[in-house]
Amino acid sequence: MFHRFWFCLWHLVGVFSDDEEKSVLVMEGDSVTLNSGITEIMDGDLIRWRFEKYLIAEINKQTDSMTVYDDVLDGRFRGRLKLDNQTASLTITNIRMKYAGFYKVENPNMSIIFILIVYDEVTSVSVMKGDSVTLNSDLTEIMDGDHIWWWFGSKNTLIAEMNVINDSISDDVLDGRFRDRLKLDNQTGSLTITNIRTEHAGRYLLMIFGAKPSLKAFSVSVYDSVNCCGSTEAVIRLVLSALVGVATVVFLVYDIRSRRAEQDQAHIHTSESIET
Repeated sequence: MFHRFWFCLWHLVGVFSDDEEKSVLVMEGDSVTLNSGITEIMDGDLIRWRFEKYLIAEINKQTDSMTVYDDVLDGRFRGRLKLDNQTASLTITNIRMKYAGFYKVENPNMSIIFILIVYDEVTSVSVMKGDSVTLNSDLTEIMDGDHIWWWFGSKNTLIAEMNVINDSISDDVLDGRFRDRLKLDNQTGSLTITNIRTEHAGRYLLMIFGAKPSLKAFSVSVYDSVNCCGSTEAVIRLVLSALVGVATVVFLVYDIRSRRAEQDQAHIHTSESIET
């Protein structure tokens, strides 16, 4: 499904050139709300939502009705669509890969295209506070026509992008938390975060669009050196500490007994000398 979606994206981007377009990324199993941008539905409004060519929801103020058509496409949306009766925004719950594609909301005054991208695999990365970490693109070389985007966080904030001609780092976003900490490899597009802090923990998404399109997700966790040890390592350290303590006690006992033995031996020699 993922590759089929990229094929569709390659051929359909630009078809609706007069419409506003928005890319939305969401993890499989999560929910997503596609915002219509409408603050208030007016009398007489007719607002429709489509998935590709299929009508899936509409609000008709002329008939004072709100309808969700979740039985289309063999019922794939059944029980998963929620329509806001104040803003006409559409929420899709428990996302699956087959929901990826083009969504369109329209009324006589506006039209917005949403490109919904769904991903399922997440690579976990753990790094100590103050260290650097590189999120690898797995590319060996950026080819002509390749375009790379890096996003961060639940709101998918764009933090870096590049192609064969130039690259751009947006490290002033999110109150500047990434300022002077991001580096893009100009050969592979891999992203390095230097001097990492806890506010840099979270989800990173990499999208590569070109001859070999791909989407990768990383979950980065940041720990302090004090709390770096897992339960197994903590147990090992506790056991080693105990062994060191036992060895110390054994050494002290042995040392005390050796000294007493030497003193007793010296006392015996002294007694024998006096008797003689």
